[in-house]
Amino acid sequence: MSNPTQIFGEDVTEERGENARLSAFVGAIAVGDLVKTTLGPKGMDKILQSASTGQIMVTNDGATILKSIALDNAAAKVLVNISKVQDDEVGDGTTSVTVLAAELLREAEKLVDQKIHPQTIIDGYRVASAAALEALRNSAVDHREDAEKFKQDLLSISRTTLSSKVLSQDKEHFSKLAVDAVLRLKGSTNLNNIQIIKKAGGKLSDSYLDEGFILDKRIGVNQPKRLEKAKILVANTAMDTDKIKIFGARVKVDSTGKLAELEKAEREKMRAKVEKIKAHGINCFVNRQLIYNWPEQLFADAGIISIEHADFDGIERLALVTGGEITSTFDHPESVKLGQCDLIEEVIIGEDTLIKFSGVAAGEACTIVLRGATEQLLDEAERSLHDALSVLSQTVVETRTVLGGGCSEMIMSKAVEQAAQNTPGKKALAIEAFGRALRQLPTILADNAGFDSSELVAKLRAAINNGMSSSGLDLYYPGGRIGDMRELGVIESYKLKRAVVSSASEATEMLLRVDSIVRSKPRMRERH
Repeated sequence: MSNPTQIFGEDVTEERGENARLSAFVGAIAVGDLVKTTLGPKGMDKILQSASTGQIMVTNDGATILKSIALDNAAAKVLVNISKVQDDEVGDGTTSVTVLAAELLREAEKLVDQKIHPQTIIDGYRVASAAALEALRNSAVDHREDAEKFKQDLLSISRTTLSSKVLSQDKEHFSKLAVDAVLRLKGSTNLNNIQIIKKAGGKLSDSYLDEGFILDKRIGVNQPKRLEKAKILVANTAMDTDKIKIFGARVKVDSTGKLAELEKAEREKMRAKVEKIKAHGINCFVNRQLIYNWPEQLFADAGIISIEHADFDGIERLALVTGGEITSTFDHPESVKLGQCDLIEEVIIGEDTLIKFSGVAAGEACTIVLRGATEQLLDEAERSLHDALSVLSQTVVETRTVLGGGCSEMIMSKAVEQAAQNTPGKKALAIEAFGRALRQLPTILADNAGFDSSELVAKLRAAINNGMSSSGLDLYYPGGRIGDMRELGVIESYKLKRAVVSSASEATEMLLRVDSIVRSKPRMRERH
């Protein structure tokens, strides 16, 4: 082919038509294969090792894996983004959404090879995803009215979410923790009120939920270790005396007496500040910065507990939870909101002493203390728990639930195939392809568990087509079998499944529309 007129600058390359599409398919499918093995209760984990710092992370969370890897392929980046959005919106299902999008593209690739135009495929996928989502909606169950059943649903959802994570061994224990924590939120989806503290040591099953707020600090010297009916001033201010706070200032004195006067003046200034703080009528002072011995002594004499170096995350949360505000000036006590709680005491977790605030103003606040063998395990446990908490808090708002274990995917795939039979023309091929992609999810679940996936999925398909609409894969049975998902309590959030299907089909559609990829360096600035 003769070289056409060169219109691009020297650093710009363009891939057209087939090549561009191929590059999109290959990239997306590779990403799908990367996270595919982490899907489901028998999924494996990945070790991510940073090339520069050598830090390692062991994780099963699709979004975390994809976020941490630098990818060059454009389509691969689109998949990374849908998994991120899934993570932000629902908190779980990050692997599913990536895998489904990759499978949809894999099917699309075959259709393009058969000379079916991408726009036809897109039309078909649209019809199919509408049919799938409608079937999903019809299969959803809502137990909003019945509090007892709803709590059971929440426990099941939590178990299902945790079963594919590192916490699966202790999923009973952690499901209860997660459900209790979320029910305390009374319907808010703000997870900031649930604080997670990680303390290495002990085993995972030693983790527990504590009402109230725990601050990873100690109470100052000579101060009461226990305080009831606390009025807390949360501050971010300097409480160190022996520095004159003018930078680059030099002070010359001609005798030690003068130096003593200088120090005395400083101490008086500090005393005045402490008096101002005492004027708020508080009995607990929490500061983000350090507190020197002298002001600490003054607080102790006044019977005020002082806590220093409550780092930023801690102090923000503490203010939120106790209903106070972070203050840095103390001239107007009447306009400062103080935090309140019933009891402040020191507690011992593992080897460390921490401060516990119980009976806090935001009654929904609680702390989950995670114990475990290694830092990596604790980080992964926190990620898993965060997934469960996010899904649960979303479910409290959108209370509909669907069945897991490949059941919902099969029901959707059945609906999609019926739609295909009623559609004339080539579009029908695309709709069928969508159905095949949905069936890939149960197939992967079975593959990851090492079972004969083609046999199991065929059985599952027959069961669903024969009207046993709560059938799914029972992966804990040796060799695998078809079980009743409602009885086994494999329940997932409707919102999660809906997000998975709609995001995956939208992302696929976007990549199918691509017919050329233009890469260029940013333009250099022209110097005048």
